[in-house]
Amino acid sequence: MRQKTRKPIDEMQVDQVTLDANSRDDIPQLLKGLQYIFLNPILLEQVLKILDGIFPKDIDLNNGRPGMDMWSIFVMGVLRLNLNCDYDRLHNLVNNHKTIRQILGHGVVDDQDCYYLQTLKDNVSLLTPEILDQINQVVVNTGHALIKKKGLGAEPLPDRGAEDQLHGRCDSFVVETNVEYPTDTRLLFDSIRKMIQLLIRLCRRHQVEEPIRGVDDIKKLKKLWRRLQKLKPSTSKDESKQASRQKEIIEAHQAYLDLARELVECAHCQLEELEQIAGIDKYKILKIKDFINHARRQLDQIDRRVIQGQKIPHQEKVFSIFKPYTEWISKGKAGVPVALGVMVGLIEDQHRFILHHRVMQQEVDVDVAVRMVQETKQRFPQLSSCSFDQGFHSPGNQRELAGLLETVILPKKGRLSKTDQARQQAVVFIQGRRQHAAVESAIHALEVHGLDRCPDRELPAFKRYVALAIVARNLQILGRYIQQQERDLEKERCQNERCQKAA
Repeated sequence: MRQKTRKPIDEMQVDQVTLDANSRDDIPQLLKGLQYIFLNPILLEQVLKILDGIFPKDIDLNNGRPGMDMWSIFVMGVLRLNLNCDYDRLHNLVNNHKTIRQILGHGVVDDQDCYYLQTLKDNVSLLTPEILDQINQVVVNTGHALIKKKGLGAEPLPDRGAEDQLHGRCDSFVVETNVEYPTDTRLLFDSIRKMIQLLIRLCRRHQVEEPIRGVDDIKKLKKLWRRLQKLKPSTSKDESKQASRQKEIIEAHQAYLDLARELVECAHCQLEELEQIAGIDKYKILKIKDFINHARRQLDQIDRRVIQGQKIPHQEKVFSIFKPYTEWISKGKAGVPVALGVMVGLIEDQHRFILHHRVMQQEVDVDVAVRMVQETKQRFPQLSSCSFDQGFHSPGNQRELAGLLETVILPKKGRLSKTDQARQQAVVFIQGRRQHAAVESAIHALEVHGLDRCPDRELPAFKRYVALAIVARNLQILGRYIQQQERDLEKERCQNERCQKAA
């Protein structure tokens, strides 16, 4: 049992939390958005109903040791992303930051209650991208209702129809994974190192004789690998020197491969014996097999590249054995020739809210333009127009998007026909292109608030990390609008007082 409600929601005194309306710091803005949702019974019920999906249906919340309630799990998740902090800093904040603890529902009576680091990690990881996407829709709809009611922050394009229509800006960027620069020799060493460590641990647990010397074998393999790193092709114009150096490089690779093959085959034989033991941990067996397969693939690719002189096709390469979903992305950005991560596409509206996002695994811009608009319109039918850059263009996308949106601002690649020139010289198109660059501000804000590099492992955790960043950003924008509303009310109150004194 991971969770038991610490305190009933209706007993939390979040309404008594005082937040500075003039603060430009991240924490007050985010907490303003969270407080606004908490104090609205309808919104709070919607959010808690969605969060209820993180627990199994057959779980009894009245049994088990005390843990974290659903509201606390959500608050801690968005805090981690909005502040771009690790779990250690988050652990310190939720136990010592007075205002954050008040938003979590702590008062004077339970001020000594604290959260444990592992409990925090386990509970925040219960959130899923699907649940966070539903909460994001609630947050965005709340922001739109507030803007429509108070007239705050709206940036409607002229002559675009009703005020409640949404005008989107679509773009993509790279969220880096926390990996080292991948070379095939490094990937081979990491595969064998993890294979040996897990195998020895499993042998010792079941009191089986170890066929591998462990640390000694890893050190021997690492010594050969370091020698490879120091050997570079000769820059001499003397062909004999070039041939001599190339021969030395091949011999060093061959020695590295020979030892690696010996260790892989030894581990494979030992693994077959371990599988016959009753009660063996099947998950750990599968993990060792996975690293053996990674090692064999790298052995083959190194042999083909160095010994046989072949060129390895890009689609056969893997850029991380720990995060195999990592991609080699070249977007042509100035000063960033290549990035290691996964592309993420997003659609932002004219009010700065992020309507929808998509983790673009093995996809490029032109592949997702139509699907992103379709998925966004399912969530927000008010979307009437959207702007893109040239990377999203294809003749098929132009036709399909025209059937989905009233206005499509999608520049064509290459030479323009007279029809394309007339379309791209229209006033609406030009205005949309000028305002499209504002989406870069949203991307930069997401990168500053944690979405520059994902420290979490596994693809589901990567998707959860991205979804949390989107929700946290929208909550901060909502809090910023609320701050603006409070400042306007205070300004109006001061003006009325001055007028009364003057009268």
